[in-house]
Formats: sequence, structure tokens, C-alpha cells
Amino acid sequence: MGISIEYGKVQFFRKTILSWFDKEGRPFPWRTGECDSYRIVVGEILLQRTRAEVVSKYYPSFISRFPSWYRLASTPISELEEFLKPLGLWKRRAKAFNSLSNVVVMRGGKFPATRHELESLPSIGQYIANAVLTICYGKKEPLLDVNMSRVLERFFGPRKLVDIRYDPYLQNLSREILTSRQAREINWAILDFAALVCTARNPSHASCPLATKCDFYSRTKSQT
Repeated sequence: MGISIEYGKVQFFRKTILSWFDKEGRPFPWRTGECDSYRIVVGEILLQRTRAEVVSKYYPSFISRFPSWYRLASTPISELEEFLKPLGLWKRRAKAFNSLSNVVVMRGGKFPATRHELESLPSIGQYIANAVLTICYGKKEPLLDVNMSRVLERFFGPRKLVDIRYDPYLQNLSREILTSRQAREINWAILDFAALVCTARNPSHASCPLATKCDFYSRTKSQT
């Protein structure tokens, strides 16, 4: 049995997190300007296992050097590796960019707009597919990773399954929160909140606007 989702609590969470984001949201380069799938996917691949602040400094030079799937596909993988070295995981990222760009070029440069097609591409899993669908095509898909999961589970209650991709409670909860015209901003707000307030260690309870209704804060407070 999954944990029931309280509609009033969802409303409070959504309203509060958006209000916080309006004041405290992080202005990353992949969040500004025209939304196109290339810039979004590049950003998400660079963000894997790397802090957003680090990627933010590196991202503009990558886009300048490799402005399209065609440029990436025509670049030797050894050159990609060398360019990516300062960011780390360069072999893994270079392989991802190389294989993905070649497939997109074979498709005539057109990036797919459906989940089935997106997840059939190399290096595109549920998370990146959701990012493309939400940011580029206006869908209401959650950017559900360990960070978003931490915020949601602390506030609403824990999941049942180890793998968040298949946990029905987290999947349903995250989609319920996104039933708004501001699905993109809600996603970004939760991710920023996870990085700045609801951190994995030593979360900032004193500055948390969600604390009054947060399950985790309530449990923590009762133990002190």
C-alpha cells in the first residue's frame, strides 16, 4: 500500500516552493533564452554527477565550441575527451556525446518529441527524457532524481521501492505536484531547494519555508 497524498499539503508545497524560487532560484545558462533540445540535453549530460555551479562555468564554452549536433558528430572523440577533461568523467561524457550526436544526425538533425523515441536514443534515460518533454515541449514530467526525491520524501513521507524510477508513490506524488502551468519552474525550484536548503546533510531547518508542515522536520524536532 502506498502512502496517501494529501491535496492540501500538495497545494501548500507547490505554492511555497514557487514563492521561494522567485527569490532564491539559481540563474543557470541552460535555463535562459530559447529552449531547444540540444542545449537542454547537453546541460543534462554535463550535470550528471557534477555540481550545477561547476557546470555553469563550463557550459558556455562547450556550447560555443560545439553549437550543434552536427558539430559534435564531426568532432573526433579524442578531441571531445580532451575538451571535457576539466569537468571530469571525460571518457564517459565524450562517448555519450559522440554516440548520441551521430544518431541525431542520422535522423536529419531532428530530436524526437515523444517519450518512446527519446528513451530509444543512446544516453537518454527517464530523467533526460523528462527534461526535454517538460522544458522544450511543455509537458508536466518530473525531474525526479535523488535530490528531488529527498525533498519530497522528507516533506511527504518515504517511498517503498529502492529505484525511484519505478516507485509508484514518488512517481504519482511528483506528477501531482506538477499539475500546474508552471511545471518547469516547479521542477527547477525543487532541485534548487534541495541544493540550498534541504541538503543531504545538515538541512537548514531555520530558513526552511516548508518546515511547518514537513514530516522530516516534525520528526527531527520531536527527537531533540
